[in-house]
Amino acid sequence: MNIDRVVMGFAGTVVLVSVALAHFVSPWWLLLTLFVGANLLQASFTGFCPLAMILRKLGLKAGCAFPR
Repeated sequence: MNIDRVVMGFAGTVVLVSVALAHFVSPWWLLLTLFVGANLLQASFTGFCPLAMILRKLGLKAGCAFPR
């Protein structure tokens, strides 16, 4: 598995959990979804992704979206 797939899987999981929490607990959990979306958007323009940097240090190989 490469960094790109882990980042997308993690972001998708956080969004789904956030939506579930917003539905069952409080609509304020949608702020987490907003944060994830904003982070993905800025990463697409800047190439800066903190999770990708952490995964690279843990030894995962880079994919196409987050080159070394």
